[in-house]
Amino acid sequence: MLRLNPKAILGAAAFALMAVPSVAQELRYAHVGAEGDIQTRYATEAAAEIEAATNGEVTVQVFPASQLGNVAEMVDGVRMGTIQMGHHDFASLARIVPDVAVFNAPFIYRDGAQALAATNPATSPALQEINERLVEEGGVRIIGRIYRGARHISSNFEIKSPDDMAGKPFRAVPLDLWISMVTGFGATPTPVEVSELPTALMTGLVVGQENPLTMIAANKLYEVQSHVAMTGHMQSVLAVFINEDVWQELTEEHRTAITNVLDKKAEESLQWAQESEGALIEELKANGMTFTTVENGLDLDAFREKVLAQINTDFPEYTPYIDQIMAVE
Repeated sequence: MLRLNPKAILGAAAFALMAVPSVAQELRYAHVGAEGDIQTRYATEAAAEIEAATNGEVTVQVFPASQLGNVAEMVDGVRMGTIQMGHHDFASLARIVPDVAVFNAPFIYRDGAQALAATNPATSPALQEINERLVEEGGVRIIGRIYRGARHISSNFEIKSPDDMAGKPFRAVPLDLWISMVTGFGATPTPVEVSELPTALMTGLVVGQENPLTMIAANKLYEVQSHVAMTGHMQSVLAVFINEDVWQELTEEHRTAITNVLDKKAEESLQWAQESEGALIEELKANGMTFTTVENGLDLDAFREKVLAQINTDFPEYTPYIDQIMAVE
């Protein structure tokens, strides 16, 4: 009768397990950005660098341009875990924790570098507090951010002050903060998803919108808009977020690798935005757009005063967070 050595069996089994390569963890990463937008470059490069940093043990498949749904559908997908990662404006998470929208408030950042510092998940006291609530109440964690440049107003007529926008239908991101801001502009806020924006502009549903120059160029809004008012009213920083259960399933080594990549790409996105602004202005001018600046009559102080007054009226609870954000060096 053949006798089997238990130690030999256990040893062989352990060797067999060691010999089988581990299966890579796959993350589906969704966003609504178009080809040519800084956010699209960020996601594509971050995916490749995460795979390299984890030796292929974590792979990221990126779905741009609303392929997995609009913003609300993408956020819901991340909450449920059917989509593992995503990015969009901080305010897109306000259905979970309303206070997170404060990081998109207009006229609160000095510049892009300060905006990135104030939205660093590892060091920003305001974001750390809100992030804990996002995890507890929605199962979503912010793990990075993207800088896309300052947001400006585009329209099919010249804008120099809020008076020029009075009563006109302007696109608002379908979030409460944006509706408040566009109201502060003096316009009539009209919520429109980004995927529907070119059609809304073409048909006259809205006569203007606001976005970074990278978005205006990538979406060829010069085909339906003639003017840009360089208000720079908002430093466009997007939150990169992940399903909390998925995050906890990753090893600590993989989490560190991912956050290191995202921190690096955040700084690079700032550099891309700064380096590309001049070229984007020239590209848009070459396509027929006219720019209005402080030097040729833009009343930026009037925009700042009216918008901040509207935000303070609609969101008084933001004041302590705004104070913390503005104090960041």
